Amino acid sequence: MKAWRLERFGGALTFEDIPVPEPRPGSVLVRIEASPLLSYLKPYAEGKLPTYSPPQGAFTPGTNGVGVIDAVGGDVWNLTPGQRVVLSPHFVAGENVDDPPQILIGLTAFGAGSARMQADWRDGTLAAYALAPAACVTPAEGLDQFDAAQLAVLNRFIVPFGGLLRGRLTAGETLVVNGATGAYGTAAVLLGIAMGAACVVAAGRNQAALEAVVRAGGERVVPVRLRGDVQTDAAALRNATGGGAHLAFDMVGQAGDANATLAALNSLRRGGRLVLMGSMTTPLPLSYSDIMRNNWEIIGQFMYPAGAYLRLIGLLRAGLLDINPIRPLVFALADLRKAMDAAADAGNLECVVMRP
Repeated sequence: MKAWRLERFGGALTFEDIPVPEPRPGSVLVRIEASPLLSYLKPYAEGKLPTYSPPQGAFTPGTNGVGVIDAVGGDVWNLTPGQRVVLSPHFVAGENVDDPPQILIGLTAFGAGSARMQADWRDGTLAAYALAPAACVTPAEGLDQFDAAQLAVLNRFIVPFGGLLRGRLTAGETLVVNGATGAYGTAAVLLGIAMGAACVVAAGRNQAALEAVVRAGGERVVPVRLRGDVQTDAAALRNATGGGAHLAFDMVGQAGDANATLAALNSLRRGGRLVLMGSMTTPLPLSYSDIMRNNWEIIGQFMYPAGAYLRLIGLLRAGLLDINPIRPLVFALADLRKAMDAAADAGNLECVVMRP
C-alpha cells in the first residue's frame, strides 16, 4: 500500500510502498477513505514542536480517519468487515491501574509510561490502510448522505465535544465559547446549538470571523468582540447571556495573555463551570476568594471519553448537529505537502482532508 513515512521527528517525509498491516488480537484493519489533516502537521513533521513525543524511528503520521473495515483480529467481537467506521487517535490503556497511560496514535505519547504503548501503536492514518486498536474504532453507519470527506470533518467536533460533556452542558443553559473564531471554537459553538443551549455567546477578537460564526450557528448565537480588558469583556459576556453563563468553554490555543480566559471565568453566574481545553504560554492568575464566593468550578479536560464518538454520531444521525458549515478541502494522499500548506492557512470553516 501507499503510505507517508516520517523517518524521525524532523527527518525526511516520504511517500512509500509498504506492506498492508496484518491484523493482530484486539485490532481492526481499516481501508482509509478520508483522513483530516492537523493544521500544524508541517511544523510537527519538521521537528519544530518540541513538546510532542512522536515514535522513535520511522512511522506513519496522521490522527483521525474515516473508512471501511477490511479485517479484524482476534478478541474483536462486534466490529465486522464491511462496516463504515471513524478512527480516533486517542488510546487509553485498558488495564485496571490507577493512572492508565494514553497516547495519540500517529502523533505523540505522554510521558515515560506511554512509551511502550506507542511502540505497539506507532502508525497513523496517512496511508491506504490503518491498523487500529478496536477501542479506537467507532461504527458510523446510517449516514449514507455524507461522503467520507464530510464525515472526516467530525474530527473538528470530537475534541470540543469532550469538553462540553465534561462541563455537563444541559439543554436550556447558556454557554460562552472563548476562542469561538478558532477551528475547535467554531465547532464548539455549533455543538452548543446541537446540544440544546438556549444561548451560545461566541467570544473572540476578529469581528468578521465572529459574524461568520453567527451565520453558521443561527439565531441562538450571540457574538461578543473582546477588547482585552477583563472587567469590560466580562461585563459584555454577562450581558449577552442575560446575567451570567452556566458554562464557559475556553479553547484559545497558545494564548499569550490570560485576559480572555479570566473574562470568561468572570462571566459565569454563581455555581457556573469553566472548562479549560486550550493552551496558554503564561500563568493563569486566579482569585481564591472570587472562586470560593461564587461556587465556581474550574475543569481541565484533555480529549474525550471513550464513548464520545458514538454520542457525536448520534447527534449527527438525529439531525441535531449540522456539520455542513465546515467545508472539507480535499487533496489526494500523494499531495500531502500542498495539503500541509493549505491546512496551515485554512479558516475556521474549512478542514483539509486527504483521500487515498
